[in-house]
Amino acid sequence: MNNPDSTPKISVLIADDHHLIRDALAKALGADQRFCVTTADSFASVTEIIADTGPIDVILLDIVMPGMKGLESVEDIVTLNTDGAVVVFSGNTAPDFTTQAIELGARGFIPKTLPLKSLSAAIHLIAMGQVFVPIEANTTLGDKDGDEVSVLTQRELSILNLVSDGMTNKEIAWKVGIVEVTVKMHMRSICIKLEAKNRAHAVILASKLGLLKGDIYLG
Repeated sequence: MNNPDSTPKISVLIADDHHLIRDALAKALGADQRFCVTTADSFASVTEIIADTGPIDVILLDIVMPGMKGLESVEDIVTLNTDGAVVVFSGNTAPDFTTQAIELGARGFIPKTLPLKSLSAAIHLIAMGQVFVPIEANTTLGDKDGDEVSVLTQRELSILNLVSDGMTNKEIAWKVGIVEVTVKMHMRSICIKLEAKNRAHAVILASKLGLLKGDIYLG
């Protein structure tokens, strides 16, 4: 989509029914010559714009708008915008929702509180095919003095066990049925929660905590 030699503008669609936030953001990004910005305020208007103009480079998709039905609608927009990117754009999104959205093809999560400079950089990364999730999005960890098992999801426990078996991220992705970048996201979340320096350290800590139990649910 974007050719660095001719530096075409990155098309951005801000889909949000909060007019003040949407319009202010559109004005700020629109002042940047690198972006071509349009807006939408409902699921229907997003689909209409894609139908009229073709794929958008980056869609910032608010998950609470008229016509939106959670992950089902996110998947629909991802499918319609096949040659572009869709990213969850919200003020408060549960980590599990973000992870599931990425598994459905979204390119991550952008909080509405992200500074404009960081937002511009994030949009560039997403347009280049990267997945963007702020590190802060994975820091709701619960009480570290409590039971560490309770802060790890079943999917994370599954991945930990596969890592302990010596499997690569690519092999894990194939076995579990998700994309490789999602495995990397899970590993980052696991390392944060266990305060591990890397995947090997995470396995050592998980073993000490008794988390490597073998038959872990992969669904």
